[in-house]
Amino acid sequence: MFGYIIRRLLGIIPVLLGISLLVFTLLRTIPGDPAIIMLGERSTPEQRAAIRKQLKLDQPLFLNFEGGNIFDSQYITFITNFVQGDLGESIITKRPVATELKERFGATLELSLAALLIAVVVGVLTGVLAATQRGTWLDAGSMLFALIGVSIPIFWLGLLMQYLFGVQLKWLDISLRLDDEIRRSFTPITGLYTLDGLLRGRIDVTLDALKHLIMPSLALATVPMAIIARMTRSAMLEVLNQDYIRTARAKGLQARTTVIRHGLRNALIPVVTVIGLQLGFLLGGAVLTESVFSWPGIGTWLLQGISARNYLVVQSGVMFVALVFVLVNTLVDISYGFFDPRIQYK
Repeated sequence: MFGYIIRRLLGIIPVLLGISLLVFTLLRTIPGDPAIIMLGERSTPEQRAAIRKQLKLDQPLFLNFEGGNIFDSQYITFITNFVQGDLGESIITKRPVATELKERFGATLELSLAALLIAVVVGVLTGVLAATQRGTWLDAGSMLFALIGVSIPIFWLGLLMQYLFGVQLKWLDISLRLDDEIRRSFTPITGLYTLDGLLRGRIDVTLDALKHLIMPSLALATVPMAIIARMTRSAMLEVLNQDYIRTARAKGLQARTTVIRHGLRNALIPVVTVIGLQLGFLLGGAVLTESVFSWPGIGTWLLQGISARNYLVVQSGVMFVALVFVLVNTLVDISYGFFDPRIQYK
């Protein structure tokens, strides 16, 4: 088991190197001078030269065959600084990229976990219900619900929810994470406002954070909810046709015990795989949801960085999301043994 974990962790290294190479190359193939884009066309040649030197844009891209050190290049500098935790300074805000990433990650993590919780609870229940009621109107209605969830564009659903629940009914808040008055009097601990409110003994903060969190998390949960529901149904249908399920029924076990203890647990491996993948997609793919709801997370931060050609922000943000994605999937692979004791790691 320990050896398997070590091999999986070592396998992360080439994956991250490939992602870093791809991101680095794509950013530098974008037409235009990044110094002019960041500073404007009215900037002086001296200002442009200074920004190129600050971002190491005056160095060779991959290897330096002209200078004394062959590794003195933009790509090697980027990789070295990332490993050391030195992500540089944002050229727009003049703040450390690591600080901005830390501030933004809490918002994206809270939104992603809330969306994943909704997707898992509703998706698994819907999938189990559809499998146990195969061929009925409940099965057809559940799968129609899943199809609609996959088909609806998130940005359109978000705008529709804002208009209905925020503007017309005035039940929920339509943007940001907290009201201004509460935000000014509150100091977060973990960056997860719903949790921080409880840790600080501020129930008003938790309730206000939930009011702001409900709509974006529901909008973000629609696609993974549908995918989890369809996967759960398929896995459950396969398991419910096994001999041990028929034996359990013949022994007179209650239907709930048969479905949950013997059926669902043995069907969880493909479902857990999908859940792990969806968490990674939620962390990195919440750009549209965060933009619609003005959610100050990594998605909007990366979008602003791309628009401003802020190399350090885009590179560091994509690498961090990729690292989280790979780690989540590694943990999912390791968890298989918990759901199925027959799996042995060597």
